[in-house]
Amino acid sequence: MTLRWATGAVAIVALSACGGAPGRALPPGAAVTLAHSDRWAHADARVGTYVSSNWGFSTNTFFIEGPDGVVVIDTQFLPSAAAEMIDWVERATGKRIVLAVVLHPNPDKYNGTATLQAHGVRVVTSEQVARLIPAVHEKRMRSFYARYAPDYPRTAPTLESFGEQSTDLTGGGLRLHAYVMGPGCSDAHVVVEWEGHLFPGDLVANQSHSWLELGHTEEWLQRLAELRAMHPLYVHPGRGPSGGPELIDAEDRYLRDVMA
Repeated sequence: MTLRWATGAVAIVALSACGGAPGRALPPGAAVTLAHSDRWAHADARVGTYVSSNWGFSTNTFFIEGPDGVVVIDTQFLPSAAAEMIDWVERATGKRIVLAVVLHPNPDKYNGTATLQAHGVRVVTSEQVARLIPAVHEKRMRSFYARYAPDYPRTAPTLESFGEQSTDLTGGGLRLHAYVMGPGCSDAHVVVEWEGHLFPGDLVANQSHSWLELGHTEEWLQRLAELRAMHPLYVHPGRGPSGGPELIDAEDRYLRDVMA
């Protein structure tokens, strides 16, 4: 069966049986949203969301359908979720994923890289993010590998760098702009903009607590000011449902409350 866009509604696919650790099914809860049932339902049917199960931290991977292929934003925390995402997105659109962009150096953004590369997908990020991934991977291995093995990569992924400066990215007949940004919730960030859609990763969360371990709160507030100055129509956060620019203001208030 081929999945197609559901206009003005939410199309949820139950968690498939494949992709878990041998002899163990992943907890239910993964979903792919083909269109939103809220006030963004009619916004743009070319943009969809794969959301992992809670076992994978309910991580968003966004996909943009172009005339010649699909671009995805972030690659998932678990390789099994990345594989499921590829399957569902390609069945939903009827097109192959050709490009993936990693937004910052945290494993929920880059752990699915090798799975996508094995599928023939270019996975790119900034030079700043790429340099940080090996050290972050080593640290997070100590926290996560025993819990998730064998569904966790042993080795740090190798991503294609598009350089140290903001630039345009092309794939699937689409042209996106990748902004290279400084510290926020991670030590370096990429933010993607396409036709009024803004993909800030975990710089913005919705209905979810933000990851504050690194504590770059003053710099994070500056990143939010930079996002606000882009005047996006739609904001697609690292976790939680998509919305409008009010999500940037809500994240700003959240951080100021934490600091206070």
